Amino acid sequence: MDVKPIQAIASADFPTRWGNFRILGFEAELADGTAHRKDEAVALVMGDVISAPPLVRIHSQCLTGDVFGSLRCDCRSQLEMALAMIAQEGAGVLIYEQQEGRGIGLMAKLRAYELQDAGLDTVEANERLGFKADQREFVLPAEILKSLGISRVRLLSNNPDKVAALERGGIKVSERVPCEVAPTEHAEDYLKTKKAKMGHLFTSR
Repeated sequence: MDVKPIQAIASADFPTRWGNFRILGFEAELADGTAHRKDEAVALVMGDVISAPPLVRIHSQCLTGDVFGSLRCDCRSQLEMALAMIAQEGAGVLIYEQQEGRGIGLMAKLRAYELQDAGLDTVEANERLGFKADQREFVLPAEILKSLGISRVRLLSNNPDKVAALERGGIKVSERVPCEVAPTEHAEDYLKTKKAKMGHLFTSR
């Protein structure tokens, strides 16, 4: 997957309940062979992210969790934890990518929910629908970080694929910081599948 030069579309002040950020919009054209598509993402930036490797979270859009507070996943809790940790340090970046349902899209994700209700786990449900367990590629975040002048990060993630993707993109991950939240009973199997089948790293599981 190749990415053409990234474009910064907009930048604005962004006060939140965690503190004041700068919100930046980015757009890029991704090319995979002959197929081309546009991708968009936003970055919330706080404080000095140049002097030392900043805390960085790459978060994939989750309408059901981030907006509606679904307990089937840990997405909203991770998002809020990341913003709180960045605010506590006074510096960092949160990149929010439009990759709903690990990249399969909202309607397919809801169909996967149906299959999970019938007994499949998250990986089996995605594969039953003809997708990979995780369709995401994390190409855009490295380009966003480079455009911000960042070459080294402390990555807030449990997902080794994100570490590998940043390293491939020319961003050095000097530390992987766990992003673990207390699970609800509804998300217990979801998190077990993440660890057993997707290689996610949990210190407490």
